Amino acid sequence: MKDFLTALTLLTVFPIQLPPLKEGETWSGGRALAYYPLVGLIIGGLLVVARFTLQLLFPSLVTAALLVALWAAITGALHLDGFTDACDALFVPTNRERRLEILHDVHLGAFGAVGLGLLLITKTASVANTISFWPILLAPILGRWAIVYTATYPLARKEGMGAMFRAGLTRREVIIATVLAALACIACGLFGVIAFALAFLAATGVARLAVAKIGGLTGDIYGTVCETVELAVLLAGTVTLAGVITLPV
Repeated sequence: MKDFLTALTLLTVFPIQLPPLKEGETWSGGRALAYYPLVGLIIGGLLVVARFTLQLLFPSLVTAALLVALWAAITGALHLDGFTDACDALFVPTNRERRLEILHDVHLGAFGAVGLGLLLITKTASVANTISFWPILLAPILGRWAIVYTATYPLARKEGMGAMFRAGLTRREVIIATVLAALACIACGLFGVIAFALAFLAATGVARLAVAKIGGLTGDIYGTVCETVELAVLLAGTVTLAGVITLPV
């Protein structure tokens, strides 16, 4: 239970009071990674309920904008912040050391601003143009599973938030998180299987880009992985409208 509450504390703004550590016990963020998809399920469930409620009051585009705003509020915009930093660091033409410095810089650069704007616009448009709730439910689950999966890649540096979050991570946590995410996808039928495949490809792409550019992953890169996977799943939900895949409403 403590590991689940830790995951909920790390990934949301919910006021969770963690039980105190026992004598000789050390805090380990890695154990909490097993429950990241479960936290994603909670976030996704809240978003689905909010969507059904909002669409009773507002047009689809307004509903989508408010839903994306709620999405950011629930998570404290944690991954959005990492996404902007990563855009500034990974796409600027410079060396590895300078990229790592940019990741530490709190200022928003041109690549980060453009990337954030495009991400939010595309997310909002995707939510507005899917008739099913499945993409909205699955996106937070697979986004957080992707963090666990890419935590198996090397770190760019041994200190920092990324190293702290994955401290103590073992194969057990990766397996549990993957099983939880897979079960959620199977429950969603064919779309769930396709979404899982897209999540894997998107997460792998971001992770390999980070390894190539800065030698590994950081906390900001994990946030970028989450946001990229969420967007990929939402975009897949809009493709169904063209008749490629038929989603149940």
